[in-house]
Amino acid sequence: MALHENPESPRPAASPGSSPAASPAPFTVGFDLDMTLIDSRPGIKAAYEVLSAETGTFIDADLAVTRLGPPLDEELAHWFPQERIPEMADRYRALYPTHAIHPTLAMPGAREAVAAVRARGGRAIVVTAKHEPNAKLHLEHLGIEADEVIGWLWAEAKAEALREHGASVYVGDHVGDVRGARTAGALSVAVSTGPCAPDELRAAGADVVLGGLDDFPRWLDAHCAERAA
Repeated sequence: MALHENPESPRPAASPGSSPAASPAPFTVGFDLDMTLIDSRPGIKAAYEVLSAETGTFIDADLAVTRLGPPLDEELAHWFPQERIPEMADRYRALYPTHAIHPTLAMPGAREAVAAVRARGGRAIVVTAKHEPNAKLHLEHLGIEADEVIGWLWAEAKAEALREHGASVYVGDHVGDVRGARTAGALSVAVSTGPCAPDELRAAGADVVLGGLDDFPRWLDAHCAERAA
């Protein structure tokens, strides 16, 4: 199993007044969406190609899907002048349900990772930079059941939702996800299935780096055992 603990990451402190004999409280795990739970590259590529054809503006869709994670506006800024970005973002999001949902696949182990959280008495939430209605469409289409879906949050801003929902763990593939977890005071579990290499994720402060979500249930078992002790 490709699992690496980051020795430089601080470990969560015990809660004041906690007792080793006490039952652990229900826990919440947050998951990123693109390249963590879903491989949205085929769908996003298709949506960009339609937008390019409609507008007559060249978009290198193959390049765009290699840097998923940051908000849509940041990618559109590579292809459109600043004043057109709000319009193009609206149009892209309108095209998205028709062209991007069906081609998108679940990442290996995604359903099992979410199910593992719930099987152990936890809640699984999705916190993503993606347009929230489209994020929900992806999860519904792929049969990935989350307790909550919160969209339009990127990097440190993800901490808002993680704190609100009491997430103690956040799983993501991008250094922005690591920053969001650390800002929220949550354990950062990174998967190297997106654009960021394991060393880059560790350097950003990830507490744990996994090869993919296939490794997550085994890690969660160990984490829950440590938490119970």
